[in-house]
This record gives sequence, C-alpha cells and structure tokens, in this order.
Amino acid sequence: MKVTADKTTFSLRDEPLCVYGVPEFKRTGELRRLPDDVIAATGISEKLGRRCPGARIGFRTDSAAFTVRITFDTFSIDKGMSIFACQSASVFAGSHIDSRFLGLVSPANYSEMTFERSFEKRREGIEDILIFFPRNELIRDITVTLEEGSELLPPTPYRVDLPVVFYGSSITEGGCCSNHHNAYNAILSRKLDMDFVNLGFSGSAKGEPAMAEYIAGLDMSLFVYDYDHNAPNCAHLRETHYSFYKRFRELRPDVPILMLSRPASASVYKIDNRDVILDTLHRAREAGDRNIEFIDGSTYFGDDSELCFVDNTHPNDLGFYKMATTIEPVLRRMLKL
Repeated sequence: MKVTADKTTFSLRDEPLCVYGVPEFKRTGELRRLPDDVIAATGISEKLGRRCPGARIGFRTDSAAFTVRITFDTFSIDKGMSIFACQSASVFAGSHIDSRFLGLVSPANYSEMTFERSFEKRREGIEDILIFFPRNELIRDITVTLEEGSELLPPTPYRVDLPVVFYGSSITEGGCCSNHHNAYNAILSRKLDMDFVNLGFSGSAKGEPAMAEYIAGLDMSLFVYDYDHNAPNCAHLRETHYSFYKRFRELRPDVPILMLSRPASASVYKIDNRDVILDTLHRAREAGDRNIEFIDGSTYFGDDSELCFVDNTHPNDLGFYKMATTIEPVLRRMLKL
C-alpha cells in the first residue's frame, strides 16, 4: 500500500503491520501472554501474565526515515536491569538473519509514559523493519510514522514461520541482558530466522498442569523448557517435571521438545535438578519418544563463567550469547534447517 497524506501513522493494530510473539493478540486482540484463567490457575501475577517480552512488530517499507512512538500503561523500576533493557524498544532493519541494529526507542526518565524516536534506514529500497517491544511494561500502543508516498508492506515471513515456544524463568524472559534483543531466544531468532514466543516468568515458572495445557494449545514448531530454576526445591521439580512433559506430549505427540537445565556456573549448579530432568528424558525415550533432546546448562560458559553473569544467577550479554551458541546447532538439527 502507498502511504498517503491522509494516513502516515500506523498503530501496531493496523495492517499490514504484524505482531509476532503474542499468541493471545492473534486470538483476542489483547496484548497479553496469558489469558485470565491460566493466570488464576498458576498464581502468576497479572503483570507477568500481561507483559510481552520477545514480542515484535514487523513490516516492510522504503520510507527513508520513520518514527516509532510508544505509550505505556505501566512504569516500574527493575533493580537488576536498566531502562535500556526494560523500557526500551530495539529497532532493526534488513533481513532477519542479516539485520542491522538501528538503535533504541527509550524514555528520558522513569516517569515518561509516552516517548518516541526517529530513525533513518540509510539504505534505499524496500527493507524489513523489526521493532522489539520493551520487556517489562504493559503497552498501550506502539505507532510507526512513515514518509508520505512511501510503500508499506507486510513483513517477510520467517523461515521457521511456526514459532518456537520457550517456557522458563526470568532468564528465559531476558534477565539480565543490556538490551532485550540480546536474550538468548532473541539471538536464536535472528541466527535461525525463526519466529518465537517468550513464556519466561520471573520467579513464577513452576511446571503447573494448567501451563502445560495452555502451551500445548499454541501453534509451534518446537517447544523449549527449562523451568527448574524456579522450582522451589528438587522434590517439587521431581513431582512436576515428568508430569509436565507427559501432559504436553499427550496433547502434542509430534512437536519436538528441547529440555534445558538451568544455566549456571559450576559453583551454583544443581546436579540433583539436572538428574531429575535427565530422568524425564530417559523415561520419555524408554517409552519410544525420539523427538526429545536435552542440553546441560553447565556446558554453556566453559572456563569463563565469571564473565557471563551479573549476579551468578542471571546471564549478561556474553552469557546469553554463549547460551545461544550452544543451543543453536541443536535447534538447527531439530528444526531440520
């Protein structure tokens, strides 16, 4: 479509803009990760259930310049991450694999609920634009203003169009990278040209049956789960991990599953938790499941683990990069890329 003087500004709800990573948006038009019944059944807070880390807006345009404007419904301080990581949108131009980072749309302070930034593509012709939602806040709207006379088209589809669904802890959610596009699942999305859904819930992923059933109802190409970081203890993990797998597998017999144990340095790694996950793997394979894999979280960081964390729990950008580098060949094989 041609951008006319009558309409140069487009909301995230306007076609041909496409919102990725929020299945509930496609179902109900609401920007939220979980419906109310799943929030109630799991005890996850309403804000955690409604904020949308990993969500993206995609479109194509030849507009030489464009402006991104964001309006929040909430604003909160995160003690472990800066405003650049939690309240800023990351903007990329170009194809998914070879995209270039144009910069952040950031509020000027911790009370600015509406803010914007203009960008120049600096390359001629039609290109994909991808905008990562801010990680922590509830979004009222994100708009894009283009130049009059420019073209606005739907985004180029991902090579892996059905998303990979990630379920896990605050680490899955992106804590504590410097910018949200450096979370390990976002890095994998760019490396593998794959859509993804981020169902990381800080302190709140505990393998509940309602969550297994909800996730099983989503469209996906593969399921990744690593919630042992949020298990209160090993006994809880033992009670829930295999049953979570079994319920998901009953509902989705053909979806590949990748299980991860917590990413951790040797000093805090929980071998007992890993052994529970390995028990799930062995039981699944003994029952004939050949569509399931496992990665040991102690293998991500090598001898450089002290460089890979902000607090010996949450990875920094280097830690997330090393996670993505380890996981990439396994996902590539499982997705048959």
